[in-house]
Amino acid sequence: MLIVDAALETYVPADFALWPVADSPPDRLLALSGELSSHELGTAMAVLTDYNKGQRERRPRAPKDSLEQVGRLVATECVIAPGGLRIRDTATGVTAVPGCCSGLENWRDWLDLMNGDEPWLGHDPSPRVEHAGAVARLWPDGDRQEGLPIELPLAQLPELLGLVREQLVGFLGAVEAWVTSYAVHRRRRGREAR
Repeated sequence: MLIVDAALETYVPADFALWPVADSPPDRLLALSGELSSHELGTAMAVLTDYNKGQRERRPRAPKDSLEQVGRLVATECVIAPGGLRIRDTATGVTAVPGCCSGLENWRDWLDLMNGDEPWLGHDPSPRVEHAGAVARLWPDGDRQEGLPIELPLAQLPELLGLVREQLVGFLGAVEAWVTSYAVHRRRRGREAR
């Protein structure tokens, strides 16, 4: 069975204190979905707000508070996210993780496999795809091509990517609830302090 996750590469600075966060998973890849805990959502938002801060400014001013940090993310024209698709074959035990410099925002590029093209999968590791008729072979580290590849039946790809879309829609719904709850909580605390 193939399992495909929308995976965010996590890195939260030890001194991050704008809101509660969870520890990064051992592989540093957080599978995004509507099932994340509040602290896992906090981790995802910490990564996304940090990764997308001040891209157009030379010297971005530090946000005055967490609401401004989240507001900057919401105002970003195109949100970019480190990570990509993590693909696991439960029958063989092989897992392919997104390579460095891959971006989760490009998850739809996997549909290009249907046309015989190859999506950018990053490097180090350097996942690589080779076409073999009705199957695309995904080598977790194409530079080495050791072990077994993951065989992706092209006919199954739209369904697998549909599940990724559902994961991301669920994640966005959870983020919306997290932001709303968090913003209301912060406003109440601000009023109480006055």
